[in-house]
Amino acid sequence: MTERTLALIKPDGVRRGLTGEIVRRIEAKGYTLARLELREATPELLAEHYEEHHGKPFYEPLVEFMLSGPVVAMVLEGERCIEGFRSLAGATDPTVAAPGTIRGDLGRDWGLKVQQNLVHGSDAPETAEREIGIWFPAS
Repeated sequence: MTERTLALIKPDGVRRGLTGEIVRRIEAKGYTLARLELREATPELLAEHYEEHHGKPFYEPLVEFMLSGPVVAMVLEGERCIEGFRSLAGATDPTVAAPGTIRGDLGRDWGLKVQQNLVHGSDAPETAEREIGIWFPAS
């Protein structure tokens, strides 16, 4: 069954010039880029995207980071692409992410700033549809 998921290249990935390498890995995995857009996130968009984290200690630093530069927003399609992209991305903390993953190969240790981990991927079909609707309302 073909799935859709939202994937983001966060400001640190764009800033470090890793967009092409990350997209290459996604395409090499066999996923289709159904939508791709370089954009500046807004506080309103991020408040909706991260609504379940509102009030948590990492929420404000996360939003501040996501506003620090452009983001590449993508809709990926493919067999089990939600699970597959998250596996391709690697563990949230780049220091412990496995070699061969985006975060394991390309991630940097920024101390406690694990939100600066290059990419985001939806964690479930329901989350994917909600997040796609936030980033690509016409989809």
